[in-house]
Amino acid sequence: MKKILFLYLITISVIACKKETPESATKDIIPFAELLDNYYEEGLKLNPLNATMAGDNRYNDQFPDILSPAYKANVKEYYESYKSQLSNYPDASLSDTEKLSKAILQWDCDINLEALTYKKDLMPIDQMWSPHLMFGQLASGASAQPFETVEDYRNWEKRVDQYLVWLSSAQKNMKQGMEEGYTLPKSLIKKVIPQMESMAKPDVTSHLFYTPIINFPESISEEDQKAITADYIAMIQNKVIPAYREIADFMTKEYMEAGRDSSGYSDLPNGSDYYDFAIKYYTTTTMTADKIHNLGLSEVARIRTEMEKIKDEVGFKGDLKAFFDYVRTNKELMPFSTPEEIIANFNEMHATIKPKVDELFSLQPKTPFEVRRTEAFRENSASAEYNPGSLDGTRPGIFYTPIPDASKYNVYSDESLFLHEAIPGHHFQISLTQESTELPQFRKTLWYSAYGEGWALYTESLGSELGLYTDPYQLFGMLGAEMHRAVRLVVDTGIHTKGWSREKAIAYCLDNEAESEAGIISEIERYMAMPGQALSYKIGQLKIRELRAKATEALGDKFDIREFHKEVLETGCIPLALLEDKINTWIASKK
Repeated sequence: MKKILFLYLITISVIACKKETPESATKDIIPFAELLDNYYEEGLKLNPLNATMAGDNRYNDQFPDILSPAYKANVKEYYESYKSQLSNYPDASLSDTEKLSKAILQWDCDINLEALTYKKDLMPIDQMWSPHLMFGQLASGASAQPFETVEDYRNWEKRVDQYLVWLSSAQKNMKQGMEEGYTLPKSLIKKVIPQMESMAKPDVTSHLFYTPIINFPESISEEDQKAITADYIAMIQNKVIPAYREIADFMTKEYMEAGRDSSGYSDLPNGSDYYDFAIKYYTTTTMTADKIHNLGLSEVARIRTEMEKIKDEVGFKGDLKAFFDYVRTNKELMPFSTPEEIIANFNEMHATIKPKVDELFSLQPKTPFEVRRTEAFRENSASAEYNPGSLDGTRPGIFYTPIPDASKYNVYSDESLFLHEAIPGHHFQISLTQESTELPQFRKTLWYSAYGEGWALYTESLGSELGLYTDPYQLFGMLGAEMHRAVRLVVDTGIHTKGWSREKAIAYCLDNEAESEAGIISEIERYMAMPGQALSYKIGQLKIRELRAKATEALGDKFDIREFHKEVLETGCIPLALLEDKINTWIASKK
């Protein structure tokens, strides 16, 4: 799911807020609902990609230089201002929903203010998460950026100009990072360079940024089409290609020379402190790296035992590692020859679970849903992901799956993948939040990875209840997907706190999961680029499982799985401690 860009932009989003004296602030206390609306609206003004992704087109011509010192100063002022204003609203004066919103806003301000004390933005570009990848999606014309009117096309030109300012600032930040000891590992730089090179190729008409010209809507006149085409050719030829050529050359030469041979953040200045912060940011807990590492080891051992049972069931005679190799290379698990067949297979899964969904979920979204192939320019480094639909439901939620080579595409884990990324995973959780008439706007686009990814991983365990996992290999795929998240607890903490090399982490994964070696390498490099994020899945899943077990035991015959899922989903993405409080309150009310 491409939530991490949202998180990155939220972390550095801002509005230059007017400072008030304590006296004037006391005099002008506004209703709490208005405060929440202001927080959302003011954030969008300088967080325009979030607005575009939500289907709010007011800022489609903007892309602020989020790396500039002035911007970051305003970020701090933004969060400090709203944190200060929260003290004007005692809990006794608020409804239960408002109390939860206050607690979430407090968390949001605190965690983002803490983020500003670190220098991660001296490494602003990586192969997996940075804005240039999302911008490429927008440039294709097949994502959230609309290309329906002349104004839409002109908005994109303006946004491109501002994006290129950010791209220049990113290069300046990387040069500063070289001086201060903040650089990417060489293995990650190698993955970014082809992404930049693909945008620096001189053929304008085959350039990704030219795609909207190929797909003019009929509503745009021939005269306007000619004018826009000429301007887009000039934009790509004179601005876009030279900018990408410059940064590609920089990364190929001087940045590669300065790149790290080490893998983890512990080798960066203040890197260990940053990793402790990243754990808190992504898991929304106060767990230590050591506790998470040991939890990962125990989960790996537990899941291996379950995997052994599947291995024996299918009659495989070798050890588990040999079975991993067998599953990776079994041609019977690579039955397709075209991307279209793979997409159709996911759509068949959707058809299978539809009749069963009502038995588990009383609360379901109205937002439409589609499965699409990941765009070619990024699919070699991409994982499967979910992109949310628009807030008004006019743009569907999209499950993207990379298919670099359909003939080598292994389907053994596709059922669990669909449940996670699509239904009832991210599509249910995000769409229901966006469609809610109870939640304030600022909560409809919040993303806390432990809740969001924890929910999606939890839903993988619902496959049997939804009519899937009838094939032992697909059940093994579910265990493999859970193992994939369990090994993350071990390797992410190993890389960033225990001196594990990239190679050691890859070897550990190969010993314990059936992912392909290429897939494992991509994943390990993902953890290297974004410390802590990979921890959120298992931590969140285990908490939701724990709460379901607690409710089942406490309520007995009164436990209703549809009601439990409604309780988890209806309040949207929230820190895990707040979710636990909510479920505990619900259990008490049912008793």
